[in-house]
Amino acid sequence: MELPTLTIGARTARLPIIQGGMAVRISLGPLATAVADAGGIGLIAGSGLSPAELAEEVRRTRAATSGVIGVNIMVAVRIFKDLVHAALAEGVDLVVAGAGFSRDVFTWCREAGVEFVPIVGSARVARLAEKFGASAVVVEGCDAGGHLGTDRHLFDLLPEILDAVDIPVIAAGGLATGADIKRALDAGAAGVQMGSVFAATVESSAPDAFKQMYVAATADDIIVTRSPVGLPGRAITSPLTERIARADYPPIERCRACLKQCGKEYCIIDALEIAQRGDVDRGLIFAGTSAAHVHDIPTAAELIDRLCAEWRAASEGEHS
Repeated sequence: MELPTLTIGARTARLPIIQGGMAVRISLGPLATAVADAGGIGLIAGSGLSPAELAEEVRRTRAATSGVIGVNIMVAVRIFKDLVHAALAEGVDLVVAGAGFSRDVFTWCREAGVEFVPIVGSARVARLAEKFGASAVVVEGCDAGGHLGTDRHLFDLLPEILDAVDIPVIAAGGLATGADIKRALDAGAAGVQMGSVFAATVESSAPDAFKQMYVAATADDIIVTRSPVGLPGRAITSPLTERIARADYPPIERCRACLKQCGKEYCIIDALEIAQRGDVDRGLIFAGTSAAHVHDIPTAAELIDRLCAEWRAASEGEHS
């Protein structure tokens, strides 16, 4: 018994597993390569990189694997267009985008022959995405890590999105195990996107202190915090999130104008970069509720093998 393949437009992956694109500098080329080699779809997070840096990551990844690779870029990033075009020029298979909605990106991807997959949080936006030419949509519930576009849980949203569109629907937000994958596929999803469980793999570009926060986290440690992006964000509790809860924001030392709109309570890019450098006291550690299920740091291939075995066990148990 094997998991089904996942076809998005003209691209087909052997497994219906997309590794989430986690910024800043958490999911880069090494992780995307490892996931693609293992049969899933590997995503490089473009937010927080320069166009030249993203192009180099894609170039190296494209050269290293024949699997399916893509990028994830926040629409809210000021240089969104430049990042998308940098990725398209280097031959990505798909572009995933959330934290906003851009009509232009549909045209850019169509002209480049690249699949575009927006992240949606409602049936209305899913229908709009299909109308503009999306190859698939990711429906992300409120248990996801990072910026949240909805306050509803995945399995509440999923039936509405499935009814609203005819293109493949990818389930995301709070998925941690092969049994979770089975539940999503049984509900009608074509595949799943999983981020947090891949953040704590060997190939993730997160530092060890960051990964150990995932390993140690319990369900009570994963909270919703305020972000200057204008959306709530799900993260692991830390001295920084405690400061944010008190509105005791760290001062902005320099503004890079990285976002199209910013509340300027604190610098989100600084907070994420600080965490990526290993300072988990002053940095922001985005994570979904699935981080509570992370108890070790496997390779990406080992994690995927584990997920497949768990899916198989859940499937066989149902028929025993």
